[in-house]
Amino acid sequence: MSLPVFLIAAARKRFRQGRASAPLLNVANSGFARKKGRTGPLLDALLLSSALTAGCATVQNPDPLESVNRKVFAVNEGLDKVVLKPVATAYKAVVPEPARNGVSNFFSNLGDPWSGVNLMLQGQIKDGLSDVARFATNSTVGLLGVMDVASGWGMPRHGESFGGTLGAWGVGSGAYLMLPLMGPSDMRNLLALPVNSLGSPLSNVADVPVRNSLTVLNMVNKRGKMLEPGRLVDDIALDKYVFVRDVYLQRSKRGGANGESNEGSVENTGTGRGRDAMGSAAP
Repeated sequence: MSLPVFLIAAARKRFRQGRASAPLLNVANSGFARKKGRTGPLLDALLLSSALTAGCATVQNPDPLESVNRKVFAVNEGLDKVVLKPVATAYKAVVPEPARNGVSNFFSNLGDPWSGVNLMLQGQIKDGLSDVARFATNSTVGLLGVMDVASGWGMPRHGESFGGTLGAWGVGSGAYLMLPLMGPSDMRNLLALPVNSLGSPLSNVADVPVRNSLTVLNMVNKRGKMLEPGRLVDDIALDKYVFVRDVYLQRSKRGGANGESNEGSVENTGTGRGRDAMGSAAP
C-alpha cells in the first residue's frame, strides 16, 4: 500500500470514528463531499489534508522543519540576488509607476473570480458575489482589469484562496514551510496549491509561451514592488529567515482570526509570489 493510500485509509478511519474536526464533519455530513455514506475524492482530499496538518507543529514550535526550510530559503535568496532582483531593478527603472500599477491590477483581477468561489464555499455569499461582480466591473469598465474601478465603487478585493477555504472547513495550518521560488507558506496552503492552480485563469492559458511570459511578468512586477521593503529588512533583521517566518506566522494568526487566508502573504525579498499571484510557475 502506497503512503498516500495508507494516509487516506487512516484518515477515513478517524472520520468514521467521529474524530475529525467538527467543521470538517459538518461539511462531510452536509452531502457536499459525501454521498450514500461513502467518502468521495473531495472528502478524501479534505481528510488527508487534515491528517497531514494535525500534530506536525505546535504553538511552541511552529517550524519543526527549520533545518530544511533554511536551506530552501538560502537557495531562494541566492536566486533572487543573481536573477530576480537585478531584473526587477531594471524593470522598475524602465517601466513607469502607472504602468506597473496597471500590471498589478491586471493580475489581481485574474484572481477575483476564484476568490469569489472560495468565499462562497466558506459560506460568505455576499463577499463572494462581490468579488465576482468586482471582476466583471474591472474587466469591462476597468479595461481588462488594468484599472481598479470596483474598489471605489464599494467592491473591495478579498484575495481569498482554497487554503483559506480549508481553514474555514477546520483544516489546521500545519507546519511552516519555505517553498522553492514561492517563499513562505505552510502545509495547508501547500496542499491547496493544486486546487488553486485549477482555479487560476493564468495557469489554464493553453499557449505555453504566453503563459510563461505572463508568469514571469507577474513575478518581476511583484519583486519590483518589494525592492524597498526588502532593503529595509536587510538593514534591520539580525536573522532574515526568522524575521520572514515570524511576520508570516503573525499574519497567519491574524488572518485566521478574521477568517482570511494567508497564502503566500509574505514575500522573502520577492521570490514569493504573493497571495494574489495565482498563476502556476513556468515549466
